[in-house]
Amino acid sequence: MLTAFIHGFILALGLILPLGAQNVFVFQQGATQPRFFQALPAVLTAALCDTALILLAVLGVSVVVFTIPWLQTILFVVGFIFLLYMGWTVWKSKPSSANDPGSMPPKKQILFALSVSLLNPHAILDTIGVIGTNSLNYHGSEKVTFTGACISVSWLWFFFLAIAGKTIGQIDRKGTAMTRINQVSALIIWAVAVYLAVKLLSK
Repeated sequence: MLTAFIHGFILALGLILPLGAQNVFVFQQGATQPRFFQALPAVLTAALCDTALILLAVLGVSVVVFTIPWLQTILFVVGFIFLLYMGWTVWKSKPSSANDPGSMPPKKQILFALSVSLLNPHAILDTIGVIGTNSLNYHGSEKVTFTGACISVSWLWFFFLAIAGKTIGQIDRKGTAMTRINQVSALIIWAVAVYLAVKLLSK
């Protein structure tokens, strides 16, 4: 049981640590929202999406993505277009001041978090291919433990990212650093979009 937990925890941590559109977005919302709780829509949506993808991967339902080529193509195209748009939005966004209600309202946070979580073919295929495949090593309570460990990493990580972003946002009162962070975030998001385009053209 302990082995399954450690395996799931380390595996999920290794998958979630690299910078990507989802991580960048959650961090940016933590940094730009005037209060931490105002970034919770992004945090909770990202964590819930990851939870759903992990459960689908472990249950084997999401393997359909591997078996339907046209579905993969649609996912890549939609993901590419959205990431271009999101990168532009993040690039143009201005750091919030103490009197600003926040750069992105809850509904928009939820929409963007859903998009970067569910329209990211690379992340989805990683979840299916890596977590789904590794879960085949376990059965019964051990599989539940493995799955729980993977899910717990997502929740802890997204809360950590938002808190880290908020901390930097509080230190950077003038917004100079956050402007640069937004620009770097946009470049990372566009890099993911380019990666998707290359993958699409090579199919």
